[in-house]
Amino acid sequence: MAITEEFKQELKSRTDIADVISSYVQLKRSGRNLMGLCPFHNERSPSFSVSRENGFFHCFGCGVGGDVITFIMKIENLDYVDAVKFLADRAGMTVPENDISDGMAKLRMRIYEANREAARFFHRQLYSPAGKQALDYLRGRGLTEKTIIHFGLGYSPRDRFELVNHLKSKGFTKYEMIQANLANQSDKGYAFDRFSDRVMFPIIDVKGKVIAFGGRLMSDGKPKYLNTSDTPVFNKSKNLFALKFAKNDPKRQLILVEGYMDVIALHQAGFENAVATLGTALTEDQAMIIKKYCDEVVICYDADEAGQKATQRAINILRPTGIKIRVLTVPNGKDPDEFIKSHGDQGSARFRMLLEKSGNDIEYRLMKLRGRYNLEIPEQKVDFATKAAYLIAGIENPVEQDVYISRIAKELEIEKTSLKRLVEKNNKYSSFENKKVQQRKAQTDLSAAADKLNPEKKFNLRAANAEEAIISIMLYEPDTAVEIAGTLSPETFVTNFNRHIYEVLRKRINEGKDVSITDISGDFTASEMGRLAAMMTSHPRDSTPSESARGYINILTEQKNKLTPAQAAAADNDTIMEQLRRMREKKK
Repeated sequence: MAITEEFKQELKSRTDIADVISSYVQLKRSGRNLMGLCPFHNERSPSFSVSRENGFFHCFGCGVGGDVITFIMKIENLDYVDAVKFLADRAGMTVPENDISDGMAKLRMRIYEANREAARFFHRQLYSPAGKQALDYLRGRGLTEKTIIHFGLGYSPRDRFELVNHLKSKGFTKYEMIQANLANQSDKGYAFDRFSDRVMFPIIDVKGKVIAFGGRLMSDGKPKYLNTSDTPVFNKSKNLFALKFAKNDPKRQLILVEGYMDVIALHQAGFENAVATLGTALTEDQAMIIKKYCDEVVICYDADEAGQKATQRAINILRPTGIKIRVLTVPNGKDPDEFIKSHGDQGSARFRMLLEKSGNDIEYRLMKLRGRYNLEIPEQKVDFATKAAYLIAGIENPVEQDVYISRIAKELEIEKTSLKRLVEKNNKYSSFENKKVQQRKAQTDLSAAADKLNPEKKFNLRAANAEEAIISIMLYEPDTAVEIAGTLSPETFVTNFNRHIYEVLRKRINEGKDVSITDISGDFTASEMGRLAAMMTSHPRDSTPSESARGYINILTEQKNKLTPAQAAAADNDTIMEQLRRMREKKK
């Protein structure tokens, strides 16, 4: 990514990270920083910190962090270029086209164009003689011409070279087709269509771009559904089918169903707030997207065992986000599409009645739990009460807890105080378990045992901490950064990860460029930016940066000169004697 330094500096001067983030997160002053609930993971106590003064954010809970560009990349599911454009538009600026490199940004643009052309091709094929069976299938499923056109549905020909040849005639290369996952490469090196003889469902993002496809066989073959794999413009775990149409629901409600046809049938019936996951179970990323666009989600999965398990999993993922959850179970094991069609002209009205009567997730889970016990048998009544108390203990709102305690106590004809004590016992146990988990996490963080970004850190804790302190000083203090770059060689760094960061900073300084966290965000991944933010949080601004830097450099030099156990085992006598001499000199 090549955004000019001049443009980057202008964007930085016009963008306040706290103002941007406060559009998504409610922030409150805490000392010199601002704190809020992290939008990237589920939490009850604020651990998300924003430093307006230094231009970075960091979550102490999940470790995510970075500058304002990193934040927009994650919250809006954008790449670096689009995040810069997003912020530029917000600041009333335009990114000059010649500022964008011909690398990944150009490939992404070509994939979008290839997907758009493929969608048009598939749609035309649907109305060709070859697509008659596919068109009959869609009409047989009750879809109108208006719905087919609205969703851009299509047909992929049986011939495995028709799309490839068409895209080739439009100027797309084999590499671009394969990167878009519209084509696969054979053992002999030629490209052939990924999709063959399938009804095609274009997947469109919230900005209206075709980012992927789902294809359904009309026969009994396998796999019934074939979806685009992850590409530079598509991640199936971070998108939802039909969200472009559903996101503006005036009630801020989404209906979550299992498949493309369920979504399309509901939209045709007037429920234009229906969405579906893309061939995967609901993910935490999708839950956070749902939270962005709605206040209430209605889960409407199939009534079979797999659907019920998926419902329970979705509840567990959605509930910590704070979204209101309701569960709609379609009678007689039908899916929404079948239910609506089975009632003819009354299908829409009947489904709306189900929607209005659907209970919340607690009621749903209590109903499923109740079905496992015979409440006429004392032992089973006790078991149900015990399990119900555990479930109620997971409710954060004490008033809501009290409502369900009263309801269950009345149903079971037991004292409310007895059930309440059981709930409180579970509350204490849950709190104790959470503390144990937090303590284990803190111990792991301190030892760096699970550090995947810098796996060498756990073997070189003292040196790695000194490296991180030096990097932090450079990001905070431009003058000291120049001084460090002029005296500290990259070879002095013990860990490769921190050395790489230092080399990027040093190169920029030698080229006369700034090294604030925003200036370097284009050089690192989101995970690496999170680590840089964590370094700055762990090593706050120093009142004597030059003096501190010299101390950390001394630690690095000393650690670099130490022999590792493996080196000591293989060292000759002269090397061992030299190491002992250095240790004696240090003691003096």
